[in-house]
Amino acid sequence: MRDFEFKNPTKIIFGKNKIAALAKEVPANARVLILYGGGSIKKNGVYDQVVAALKDHHVEEFGGIEPNPEYETLMKAVRLIREKSINFLLAVGGGSVIDGTKFISAAATHSGDNAWDILEKSIRTEEGKGMPFGAVLTLPATGSEMNSGAVINRSEIKEKRTMGGPGLFPVFSILDPQVIHTLPLRQIQNGITDAFTHVLEQYLTYPAHAYLQDRFAEGILLTLIEVGPRVLKDPTDYEAASNFMWCCTMALNGLIQKGVPTDWATHMIAHELTALYGIDHARTLAIIAPSLYKYKFENKKDKLAQYAERVWGITSGSLEEKAEGAIDQTVSFFHQLEIKTRLSEYTDHYQGTAKIIAKRFEERGWQGLGERRDIKPDDVYQIVEMSY
Repeated sequence: MRDFEFKNPTKIIFGKNKIAALAKEVPANARVLILYGGGSIKKNGVYDQVVAALKDHHVEEFGGIEPNPEYETLMKAVRLIREKSINFLLAVGGGSVIDGTKFISAAATHSGDNAWDILEKSIRTEEGKGMPFGAVLTLPATGSEMNSGAVINRSEIKEKRTMGGPGLFPVFSILDPQVIHTLPLRQIQNGITDAFTHVLEQYLTYPAHAYLQDRFAEGILLTLIEVGPRVLKDPTDYEAASNFMWCCTMALNGLIQKGVPTDWATHMIAHELTALYGIDHARTLAIIAPSLYKYKFENKKDKLAQYAERVWGITSGSLEEKAEGAIDQTVSFFHQLEIKTRLSEYTDHYQGTAKIIAKRFEERGWQGLGERRDIKPDDVYQIVEMSY
């Protein structure tokens, strides 16, 4: 097992009717900006619960944060913060709203002239530097409610960039699984796929003899396989919904990546597909992941075979056969969720995509992706081509 440090300061408030806890979790003297997306919270009752809980606080609102949060939209919120002397943010939504709030938190306290530098120059927000914020989770998927990372889009230049830092953990996050029954089927499908792939990014690397971390990861995968189809069939199944929601949080709150190598090449490549074509983030992961596992098969086959045995119950055959079976089972699971796994199933303009993405990585000067940092632009080209 590798050496590591682990600190996660986010307080989780989990269960039915917990939104009322905002009354005591948000500082009494705070000037609060509620941030949300397209307005679904005003249809499913979440908005009314939030407003009722904060009736004794000074509250302003900012809506319209996109499913892939846009830099220009978020900068409007930053300007509103300065106009209204806001000192506490409350994200009410899924991962995109929470990611957007993290950027707003960083940008509102950024000392430079250009907030895009936070993303372009990978400026981390250190502990105590960002504007404090909490979250009310309405869409389980990204784990953003209990981590300090974010992904921000800028459509005008077709860029999608990551950011983060220890100063961008939510102070608290409220998770009420009852909200799941109000979600469209597509969003639940995306959430399961997103969380599943998050675990694989931290698990399908090479053996690090981190036995407990592997078991944590496998436990999340097995739980998603068990409850994912149940939630899709009946989103009012509270038992399944609550386990699904907690899996999404645990998949990316930092715990299972400690002491082990992590990959994230699938994410970095997949982000480009969203930037280029607007494909849902989770679905871009399902497009890239199988091809990446096949391309890097020799490096990953030991963990792929372990995954095959412990998660999919594949106990016969050679190590290579088990590893191949694990990739096939992963694709089958995505298909069971009605998630397509080929780029050509999402756009007719896929030819040339591999060249565009490889060139972008080369222009950024990235030294290499993956757990061994050995995925270069030429390798990205091959992986994307395999995904057509």
